[in-house]
Amino acid sequence: MTIAIGNDHAGTAYKFEILKLLKLKGFNVLNFGTDTTESMDYPDTIHKVAFAVENNEATLGIILCGSGNGAAMTANHHKDIRAALCWNEELVILARQHNDANILSIPARFVSLEATLKFVELFLNTPFEGGRHLTRIQKIPV
Repeated sequence: MTIAIGNDHAGTAYKFEILKLLKLKGFNVLNFGTDTTESMDYPDTIHKVAFAVENNEATLGIILCGSGNGAAMTANHHKDIRAALCWNEELVILARQHNDANILSIPARFVSLEATLKFVELFLNTPFEGGRHLTRIQKIPV
């Protein structure tokens, strides 16, 4: 499975740790994020993640910025992208089970590294339940 990852300067440190985890678990990774802490514009990396998921170059995406909001808003402008901003384990699980989220948005300035790594594992290992949830997500695009 290929995972696309993107981040701005606020998410760089966490991104490096996520990359270690993903590689340890045998995932292929497309790294579109910045590798520095110099200020940069999050849409420049987030659009690349969304395009990779949209075009089936990656199965899932992980995006990080300070609040996670800008990253999620950017990704959600793409067709068939369902980016979920998550700051606790239950939200991550529900985003996958009920919303078939294909991109996880992490607010790097508001969650710990330990929590972030747990979120990534949950996101990658929680299946979509389908059923009534499928009907609902099919109503999202306009």
